[in-house]
Amino acid sequence: MSDDAIQALAKGIVDYRTAHSGLIRSIDELSGVPGMKPQVMNVLRAQAFAGNFAIRSNSVVGPRIGADLRQQAINVVLLALGAMLVYIAFRFEWIYGVAAVIAVFHDTIITIGLFSIFNKPIDLTVIAALLTLVGYSMNDTIVTFDRIRENLRMQVRGSFTQIVNMSINQTLSRTVLTSGLTFLTALSLFLFGGQVLNGFSFALVVGIIVGTYSSIFIASPILVFWMNVSEGRKRAARPVSATPSRAKMPAGAKPIRTVK
Repeated sequence: MSDDAIQALAKGIVDYRTAHSGLIRSIDELSGVPGMKPQVMNVLRAQAFAGNFAIRSNSVVGPRIGADLRQQAINVVLLALGAMLVYIAFRFEWIYGVAAVIAVFHDTIITIGLFSIFNKPIDLTVIAALLTLVGYSMNDTIVTFDRIRENLRMQVRGSFTQIVNMSINQTLSRTVLTSGLTFLTALSLFLFGGQVLNGFSFALVVGIIVGTYSSIFIASPILVFWMNVSEGRKRAARPVSATPSRAKMPAGAKPIRTVK
């Protein structure tokens, strides 16, 4: 056989193996390869053999199962956000819960969007990473909100915006240090964890970055915006005094006395 014929036959064997789940159970199966000649089969039977193997598990995720898995992931994340909204509204105020949930929802959407951009698969490990991200980002936001509530209880002087800004500055070092160390751990998993942990670690790397800035630049500004709007409504709803204003008397003028 010529070199071109041998290369064509080798390519046919590789294509045959790919079409049959990447497995060749016996040499006799190669007789079905296009272009295979009896002389070549005799040589393969005499000088080659198929290695032993055992199929431990075999699973195929079709479009139907993939759609169900995606819907379950969405339902789990929404359920977690709803439970956190109720808890935060009970412990703080409802607007605190809304602001925190919006920030966490923002983190989740950006993380899933990057999975779509880089064409990465979403499996059970990625769903676990998303739930981890939800809890981590929510905890970071709650730390800032708790400091805001503490400063309000201490009746710190200043407007609500100034109190929020001061609270963010007080917790900023803790946020940066904690997020930075966690980011380094997740980055190590992403770089050296192998293909199995690639999706999980990628979600954590992206989520930690997004969750850190959303706790500072999204959750707290939403809270400030709502409080300013609420204060403006309260001022607009206050009754206007009906007492007429007295005109000022010119300098040196004396009041006129009426004689009865």
